[in-house]
Amino acid sequence: MINTYFAELEQLLLKFPYIQSYSIKKKIYNSKQGYIQGSIFFENGSRLDFVEVKQINKTTKIKYRYHYMNADQHMVFRYDNAPHHPNLSTFPDHKHIRTGEKECIEPSLEDVLLEIAQLDRNSESDIRNGIQG
Repeated sequence: MINTYFAELEQLLLKFPYIQSYSIKKKIYNSKQGYIQGSIFFENGSRLDFVEVKQINKTTKIKYRYHYMNADQHMVFRYDNAPHHPNLSTFPDHKHIRTGEKECIEPSLEDVLLEIAQLDRNSESDIRNGIQG
């Protein structure tokens, strides 16, 4: 049940390229609900800290946060569902970027990892093409 969900997340981390290491803490509340928290360290020095509170018989997470930082530990983006931006149409789901908050749907950990990989590829392309950001 919830153990299967957590095992799937860990399998994702094992298969995903660019991950140098990660640490995870889990709390099982009951067979259907639990909490997982982790830090994922990437080869380029960046890091993703995440939290999920999940009940497996619901499509959305009870709580989530995916906080991605560059190698200097400055925020690149953060997804969460803390109820502090009621003006957004996707409330409580939102994404923090350097210039503010924007609407978004609830991402999965895989969605976030794919976004990070795309950012990394774009960064490498900019460096190859002589564009410094």
